[in-house]
Order: sequence, then C-alpha cells, then structure tokens
Amino acid sequence: MKKYYYMLIVGIICFMSISCDNNPTKKINQQNLLETEERLEQESVLPILKFDFDTYDFGEVTDGEIVEVDYTFKNTGESNLIIYDASASCGCTVPEYPKDKEIKPGESGVIKARFDSSGQTGKQVKSITLTTNTKNSKKIIRMSGFVINK
Repeated sequence: MKKYYYMLIVGIICFMSISCDNNPTKKINQQNLLETEERLEQESVLPILKFDFDTYDFGEVTDGEIVEVDYTFKNTGESNLIIYDASASCGCTVPEYPKDKEIKPGESGVIKARFDSSGQTGKQVKSITLTTNTKNSKKIIRMSGFVINK
C-alpha cells in the first residue's frame, strides 16, 4: 500500500512541475498582437461624427402636417467622414444626407429629415439609422412628438 502511496505522490509532484512550467506568454500569436496594435492605431485617426443634437421633439402637430428638421453635424475626427446610408424606421420619414461625399476633418454637414404625420396619430418616435465609416459605424438620430386627430 505504501508503494502506491509513494507512486501517487511522485506522480503528483511530476504533474505539478510540468504544468507549472507552462508560460502563457508563449501561447500569444505575435501576428494577432501586431494586427491588434495596428487596428488601435487606425482607430485614433478615424472620423468622428458629432451632432449639435441627435434627438428632436416636434411637440404637437395635427394629423397631415409635415415636420422637417435639420440635424447639423461636424467631423471632429482626423480623417474624411463618409455617410454610406441613412435609413428611416418607416416610410413616413424621409432622410436626405450627403451621398457620395467625403466630409473632411473640421467640415460640417446636414441630415435633413421629413416626417409626414398623415395617418400617424398619437405618440410618435421616428428614427434614422446612419451607416458611416466611424469607429461604431452606426449612429441613430430620432424625432418624436404627438400627432393630434383633425
């Protein structure tokens, strides 16, 4: 019995000495490390989309009225800003945005939104999703208010 006990102790000691020798830094893929460092450097020069306001409350309007709002923005980043797409949450809201245009650092632009309240009674919250070349790639701007029956 003592023989098995000594063998068990020797086995445990051998196992511990082998497992403790593993150095986790040996498992790091150097290519992944270089790619991560490069991506972090690129993020520091990305465009930044900064709005004067990104939500608009149009208050109360009567069914059938058209609400228009201009969302003014500025590129506060270090490279050209591109807005690839602007899609509304429903067909009653139509966005206009600078298509196929690069907004240089320090330049401003406008997203025009037009909401047709026809048939949209009650509390309304409409959103426009912008797809850009910024770090987060998506930005949502909103308009809300209350539409009263005629």
